[in-house]
Amino acid sequence: MHWKHPSIVQVKRSLLKIAKYGGIAVGSLVLVCMLALLIFSGTLVNRYLKPRITKAVAEAYPTYTLHLSDMHYSFFTNRFGFDSIAVSSGDGTFSSHVGTFSVSGISWLHLLWGGSLEPQDFARSELDAHSFVLKLPQSQYEFRCERLSVSAAGSKLVAESLNLHPLAGDEDFFRGSRFRRTRVSLATPRCSVTGLGCLDLLLGKKYSARTVEIHDATLDMLVNKDLPDSRDTTGPLMLNEILTSIKPALQVDRVSIVNSRLTYGERFVLGAKPALVTFDSMQVLAERIANHGHSDTALAIHAQARFANAGTMKLVITIPVISRELSFRYSGSLSGMELSALNSFLEVSDHMRIKSGVLQEATYEVNVVSGRADGTIQGVYTNLALAAINEKTGSEKGILNRITSFIGNKFTIRQNNVAGSMKIGQIKYTRVPDDPFFQYMWFAIRVGVRDVIGL
Repeated sequence: MHWKHPSIVQVKRSLLKIAKYGGIAVGSLVLVCMLALLIFSGTLVNRYLKPRITKAVAEAYPTYTLHLSDMHYSFFTNRFGFDSIAVSSGDGTFSSHVGTFSVSGISWLHLLWGGSLEPQDFARSELDAHSFVLKLPQSQYEFRCERLSVSAAGSKLVAESLNLHPLAGDEDFFRGSRFRRTRVSLATPRCSVTGLGCLDLLLGKKYSARTVEIHDATLDMLVNKDLPDSRDTTGPLMLNEILTSIKPALQVDRVSIVNSRLTYGERFVLGAKPALVTFDSMQVLAERIANHGHSDTALAIHAQARFANAGTMKLVITIPVISRELSFRYSGSLSGMELSALNSFLEVSDHMRIKSGVLQEATYEVNVVSGRADGTIQGVYTNLALAAINEKTGSEKGILNRITSFIGNKFTIRQNNVAGSMKIGQIKYTRVPDDPFFQYMWFAIRVGVRDVIGL
């Protein structure tokens, strides 16, 4: 009997047929999987992927609690979404909530095989979050952001409708301490960051950005001077302390604050109207913000604003970036203005009213070493006249008020400070623990102004 061996052609045809049917089977399987992912993506990600995300976060941050609402996934855009996200700390220091949240471009398939999220998985990611709320009960503040978008691939961040304010009203805020505090409220419609080092940020290696821009911000500060200083050596951190406390390297080339407003107030009686001074149309530029460098590397801040809606104030601050003590230099000027514009502050703080007086120009230079400010201030002004007022009614009437005003104008204050009889004010002020950075600068200048006038 003779066996007939299949020809080479027949073998090739059989292999091609097997490959053909095998390809059809594999393609069908892939198609079925894709259809299942498209049709049942919500069920699949909520049942398999969401628990893995929760587990990965719990393992990385065991002291935090994460709650994810219904999760959505778009296969074509590789975009995950959540109806809401809530995160809180076990010790109650903070709690946060995000409304709609979505992120795309994450490399996530390895999570299905037991892997975990790594910073590199976010290298091409895009994030979009709405209605973000962060509550800090211990410090009595709440932070809100209506929309936050971050592009790791584009190295960009945009935040809209930012708001930082106390959790309660002023009286409740101040009632929480036996000592003097500074209440801060901040709002801005837009803040943008370009050149953001997203991966370095996720890895905790470096905080870096090319530019930060803040537009149309309003900052409101109020000090309750009806309470005593804490006399504690702690107190609010100064700029140099904030920089040196950041452990990873920090590098921001430029921060720009455009067309903003600052209102500063001091309250002397519980529930009473505070003394107020305003800085409008603020333009601020900060360059070379860092926490590392040579000993001569310095952060520079240039600012300009409309002071008390009457004169133009300019300011330049130079701060060594690696200074561990409060040491820096600042100087500036104030253009001509009617001095009565300061009555909104003086009438409450000193129970004095400026009846007349015109400032032609003022300049100052201050050097701060280890928290002690020393410097000079020069002001050219004419026809300054003051009136003492009643603390409760604000009236100039009354024999004591009239006598005080007469003595002050005739024998105490310097009514004119001009060339030939120029008085140069001396600035000597040591920071107390409760002084925030810019408030400390203001207090030092105020000492020099009082010396020029003769108060």
